Amino acid sequence: MTQTAEATTETTQETESGPRFADLGLDDRVLAAIQEMGYETPSPIQAQTIPLLTSGRDVVGLAQTGTGKTAAFALPALTHMAQAHDAGELGSVPNTLVLAPTRELAIQVAEAFTTYAAKVPGISVLPIYGGAPYGPQLHGLRRGANVVVGTPGRVIDHMSKGSLDLSEIKHLILDEADEMLRMGFAEEVDKILAQTPDDKQVALFSATMPKAIRRISEDYLNNPVEVSVKNKTTTSANIRQRYVAIKHHAKPEALARIMETEPHDAVIVFVRTRSATEEVASKLNARGFTAAAINGDIPQNLREKTVEQLKDGRIDVLVATDVAARGLDVERISHVFNYDIPLDTESYVHRIGRTGRAGRSGEAVLFVTPREQRMLRSIEKATRQQVEQMSLPTISDVNASRLERFSERITETLASEELEEYRGLVSSYVTEHDTPAEDIAAALVAMVHDGRPLLLDEKAEDELLREAKRGFSERGRDDRGEGGDRGPRGDRPSRDRGPATAGPGNAMYRISLGRRDGVAPGHIVGAIANEAGLNAREIGSIDIRPTHSLVELPEKLSGEQWAALAKTRIGGELIKLEKDSGAPAGGGFRKREDDGERGGFRGKGGPRKGGFGKSEGGFKKKDKKARWH
Repeated sequence: MTQTAEATTETTQETESGPRFADLGLDDRVLAAIQEMGYETPSPIQAQTIPLLTSGRDVVGLAQTGTGKTAAFALPALTHMAQAHDAGELGSVPNTLVLAPTRELAIQVAEAFTTYAAKVPGISVLPIYGGAPYGPQLHGLRRGANVVVGTPGRVIDHMSKGSLDLSEIKHLILDEADEMLRMGFAEEVDKILAQTPDDKQVALFSATMPKAIRRISEDYLNNPVEVSVKNKTTTSANIRQRYVAIKHHAKPEALARIMETEPHDAVIVFVRTRSATEEVASKLNARGFTAAAINGDIPQNLREKTVEQLKDGRIDVLVATDVAARGLDVERISHVFNYDIPLDTESYVHRIGRTGRAGRSGEAVLFVTPREQRMLRSIEKATRQQVEQMSLPTISDVNASRLERFSERITETLASEELEEYRGLVSSYVTEHDTPAEDIAAALVAMVHDGRPLLLDEKAEDELLREAKRGFSERGRDDRGEGGDRGPRGDRPSRDRGPATAGPGNAMYRISLGRRDGVAPGHIVGAIANEAGLNAREIGSIDIRPTHSLVELPEKLSGEQWAALAKTRIGGELIKLEKDSGAPAGGGFRKREDDGERGGFRGKGGPRKGGFGKSEGGFKKKDKKARWH
């Protein structure tokens, strides 16, 4: 029987009272490492779960992302491993296994474990995930890893190769279990659980508790305590929140205009995909800003170097994905731009929380296309704060700002530079060529700008401003941004339509299965993310039609990804992925035929095998343990 405990957390601040980390029974070396990081007061999920896990209890933690779950399960596991090391009982085979749904989360959790274990001798941590070469992972496993953090598919691969030994696992953590279920890792998780010792400690963390995860708790956890954190999603009062109603193609110009006309220090621009980080950073650099990109493909050492450059002012703009920016704490951040609207309100709160720290004021600007106004309303409802609509700067505003900055630079140069040598050069030129000094100064300005005009043409029609003023009046006619607007994975009815369009850096792909095959968006996301090693959030809009479906994916897929997708099946049928030619298809409304939490799905003729990639779906009893689906 599951025991329950409840806690409440504010996502923007730590609890003012209650226990400190020193009160939670952690090993002194683990405690020293987190105190060095500045950790003092545990979040509610940490305060509730750490004592339970350190005492050996199994735990079910219900909490959203951003509430401190990683430390909640990592610190107790490291405390037990530190004690095992002291007793000479910590071998080279894995002691702790963490299952995570995505490669990004696996990397993040592995980095956290490594940081927390900095003062505990003999602890090695290894992330293993799809989409990466096997060689370094095999080498790491042969060398010995005490903590393995992996995605279910790659863990299964190593188990089948005999390179991953789970016989000595003492701690098993399922992180974001509901996400793993939704992505189609049901069968893989079931196989992994079946290969681990019965006497292990299990911690399961999930944002929600659907029936399948409840069944996991009942069948694989030993008398667990359920800890529920009720999230009050709030934003700091010293952050001004504004939004711009805009079409996707106009975002680069809008971003540049705001940054040119508003005084700012460091800036973070959040986008949805890895390719977009590079694209937006490149456009900003071309406009004279100093910008850099960080995403899941950037090596950790380069990421750290980029953050240091942001801290010391060598760069002023960081273009980042949500995952790459987790844990980022830079005091000089004055503005956060949600270039691509976040997929949920929690992400919005965490994004804008990067500014307005330590009592400073901050600015948060959200770009909203006509299709995304529902998410804007959801953000306002969840945060209980109205997001103010802002007017875009005009061409006249931009020119006035440029002239002001130009004047300031002249004043600063006159005050700080040794100009006598240059005065002589100008004086000599005036005498030799009989040219007014004003003309020479103008020529020098032109040289500095390398032929680029200092000011914009104010007589030109301001198309950007005209579109922004229309706001949402042309609702539904906007081009799709990256990821489109399919809500949580696009599970909503929509019309079949003609050619679909993809956002920058993405392309539309066609698969041979459609509504008549009983396919639902969740099945497509699960299958493609699982087989191609893509983050589920890299999968954009999904349009299910009668005989085929269209899905938005990164434009450049690697050869390995194409090879994997060529063998990908949904419900036992090959998806036959190919670039979409744009040929129109017939219309009519569609209605969802997926059956919610269950792994299988139904079309005409009743239940089908499969769903979620390779999974057989359905609930089966096997060796007195329940298969979850």
